Amino acid sequence: MANGIYPSKRKREASDLQSKADRTGQGKARARAAQSETDQLDLKKH
Repeated sequence: MANGIYPSKRKREASDLQSKADRTGQGKARARAAQSETDQLDLKKH
């Protein structure tokens, strides 16, 4: 279902990266880039 209820694999991975960065302080730049990429993809879909 592509109605926003189930996040895409990329969005889940970006969320996981962000969670890890928030907890550990490591990988912040990578997490930020992944979140930005998925946000841009969402804008293209809608």
